[in-house]
Amino acid sequence: MMFQKVGRSSKTEAFGLEYIDALYGYALMLTRNRSDAEDLVQETYVRALDAKDRLREDSNVKGWFFTILRNLWLNQLRKRKSEPHLVEIDGQEGGADYLSGNTPNSDEILVAKEDVEQVRFAIRQLSPEFQEVIHLREFEELSYQQIAIVLSCPTGTVMSRLGRARAKLRVLLTPTWSQPASSGKDSRS
Repeated sequence: MMFQKVGRSSKTEAFGLEYIDALYGYALMLTRNRSDAEDLVQETYVRALDAKDRLREDSNVKGWFFTILRNLWLNQLRKRKSEPHLVEIDGQEGGADYLSGNTPNSDEILVAKEDVEQVRFAIRQLSPEFQEVIHLREFEELSYQQIAIVLSCPTGTVMSRLGRARAKLRVLLTPTWSQPASSGKDSRS
């Protein structure tokens, strides 16, 4: 992902760059579009650099970046509601749905890729609020408190949503992964 330098000192340019991949993954999950995700991350960094001087020393910088990104995305959603809706004919970009580095000759990697795709497919079946809490906890490894700040809700709500999201995922994945133990054995022993 490319970022344009916006005429800041080298100390300012390095601020928060360790979160860029995580922010891009979150933005991609929210937008489901690479270009929109890149724009969202870039706007997040522009806003963060502008507000950096107002950040308290004891602040959770990673959570702060995620909060900025989410607020920008919510603002974009609100703005889009007032604009005409365009329907994309071929909406299957799928960039976040595929693993890179797949070795064609390895059964283990193929099985792992299929499992990951099944989990990602199951996550996409969840409501957006459940997708978001799962992504922030399981992929970005934010704490419950950090997620509560990002989502602007109580920690108990985060825990409740996460519990319900995990329960729904179990239900969605159970038919896929529950192969009978005796399927390969002869029952006549």
